[in-house]
Amino acid sequence: MAIGQITKEGNVYLLPRITKNRIPFRKILLVLVVMTQLLSPLWVSAVEDPCREAGIYIGNQTGIDVWYTRNGGSCTIWHHGHLLIIKPEEVLTIYRDMICNTEYCPKNPAYDDYKSLDANQNCRVRILPDCNLSDM
Repeated sequence: MAIGQITKEGNVYLLPRITKNRIPFRKILLVLVVMTQLLSPLWVSAVEDPCREAGIYIGNQTGIDVWYTRNGGSCTIWHHGHLLIIKPEEVLTIYRDMICNTEYCPKNPAYDDYKSLDANQNCRVRILPDCNLSDM
C-alpha cells in the first residue's frame, strides 16, 4: 500500500494516518506560553513615556496660591488655576509660604508620582487641597 492511499476493510474505508510529522497541540501550546513569558518584559519596555519630552502639566487647584522651587532654585509663586510643567530630571518642591520654608506636601511628589496618576495618558494632573493629586 502506498502512503496516503485510501484502503477498504469490509464496508469501511480507512483514511491514512500520517503520524511522523504531527506535532501535538500541547507542545505548540507550551512553546507559545514560554515565548509569551520571555517576550512580555520586552513589550513593556518598548512602551515609551509619552510625557518624557514635553513633561507633565500640573494644575494648581488647591484653592490658594502656593510657592515652589524647581531643582532647589529660586522661590516662585504658583497662582491658583495655573499650570506648571515638570520633566523627569526635575525636582519640584511645593511650599505653603512665600519664603519657601514650609512644604505643602508631607511627602513631596516626584515626576514618577505624577506620571502614575495620569490614567488617560494626556500628561496632565492636578494638585488639590491638602496635597491630594488626581488625573486631569
